[in-house]
Amino acid sequence: MYARLTSALALACLINGAALAADNKVTDPQIAHIAYTAGVIDIEAAKQALQMSKDKEVLAFANDMLRDHEAVNKQALDLVKKLNVTPEDNDTSRALAKAAAEERDRLAKLSGADFDKAYVANEVAYHKQVNGALETLLIPSAKNADLKDLLETGLKLFQGHQQHAEHVAAMMK
Repeated sequence: MYARLTSALALACLINGAALAADNKVTDPQIAHIAYTAGVIDIEAAKQALQMSKDKEVLAFANDMLRDHEAVNKQALDLVKKLNVTPEDNDTSRALAKAAAEERDRLAKLSGADFDKAYVANEVAYHKQVNGALETLLIPSAKNADLKDLLETGLKLFQGHQQHAEHVAAMMK
């Protein structure tokens, strides 16, 4: 439990710390890359859960994450092509990817109910942090209306993901 909370706090610090260090001057290409990276992270986590879990609720949740995040990332790629914008790699997206790889490695060492509980708890924490970053930094900082609209649509979907993850976690106690 402590490790999951530490991971969640680390993600929050990475997102918020990078923004504060830059005086909240994150550009649309950086926002696009952060948002896309966050989606890829959840796609990879879902794929791991689909390989490792046997719990029907966890598998259903992971399938939802895979479907929804792949769809949003496709919309994001379509939008950057339409706008002729190149997403810009940045310290925040690199830090998120590094933390996610470490979490996947940690989860890979677990099995059965231990894996399921850790995966779902991580999904709750991760969606809380991503939703918070969308609300407080990414959406308010986005200059392009189409990008802002996509982020707002994603936020609504990801808030539902958080609720779904919380529901699955409550069933596991």
